[in-house]
Amino acid sequence: MKSLIIPVYRNEENLPDLLPVLEQLARDVGGAFEVVFVVDGSPDRCAEILVQRLPEMSFRSQVLIHSRNYGSFNAIRTGMEAATGVIFAVMAADLQEPPELIREFFRILESDTADVVVGSRTNRDDPLLTRLGSGLFWWLYRTLVIPEIPRNGVDVFACNNAFRRELLRMVESRTSLVGLIFWLGFRRATVPYARRARARGSSAWTFRGKLDYLMDSLFAFSDLPIKILLGVGSLGLAVTLGFGLVVLGLRIAVGFDVPGYAATIFTILFFGALNVIGMGIIGSYVSRAYSNTQSRPLAVVMRRYEFENGPGSSGGERADSAG
Repeated sequence: MKSLIIPVYRNEENLPDLLPVLEQLARDVGGAFEVVFVVDGSPDRCAEILVQRLPEMSFRSQVLIHSRNYGSFNAIRTGMEAATGVIFAVMAADLQEPPELIREFFRILESDTADVVVGSRTNRDDPLLTRLGSGLFWWLYRTLVIPEIPRNGVDVFACNNAFRRELLRMVESRTSLVGLIFWLGFRRATVPYARRARARGSSAWTFRGKLDYLMDSLFAFSDLPIKILLGVGSLGLAVTLGFGLVVLGLRIAVGFDVPGYAATIFTILFFGALNVIGMGIIGSYVSRAYSNTQSRPLAVVMRRYEFENGPGSSGGERADSAG
């Protein structure tokens, strides 16, 4: 069984184009094939459209509906947990990744030459500002977080069951999927592809979302923030000492008529700089440790549908509530 996981968020306009593409993909890959849609708290009619249309499709499918928006990575996790295949691929619902990329993913995994395959963009058919913003984001990611990541980043990937099992063991609440893929290691292959322009709708991948993702990745996989804080704190100490010497020199040379002024200023600045260092270091560790020890589920599935279509199945639909 080959499983394809598709996170869905604000993709109502894309679904009528996506489903025929998946029909053709199911025929191309052959054998047992399923698609797992994870509707990640989407405020539009994505879930309704999928439940209505999937019984007409020739491939086996599942629809899992999150109780709210938990983010793309958690949607992918949910899909991977529910998928029943032995090899797995992830695809966006906006059709910006060509379906032949998924076929190549499956081919490499079936040849057993890699445990995980990532798609690396060679170019993207997007507006100039979008390309510049994406380029800056991935440049910062490679510079600050994971230097070995492909230059234009990673949006989609596929893996075998061994890699999937280890990936699902990573239960950090604030982390980076791309970071975990490269942190885990295994045998990795890269497939270059040209990213298509988005035909319908607009991307939910906002500047704020990119910034949050970059910061989560930075704190999860790098100690650079701590080093920066140490540097800033050390610089503060140096400035404090220099300013203290200046104040002391003025006190001796021309005199200040305010008793204790020099000692007060020196003490406040000195211990203020020390507090910045200490609070920064402790806060970075405590914040992440607290988030990762709350034991909350990373996502809640409130509704699940299964459509038993495809080769070797008798057809039918099953719906389950969360539990």
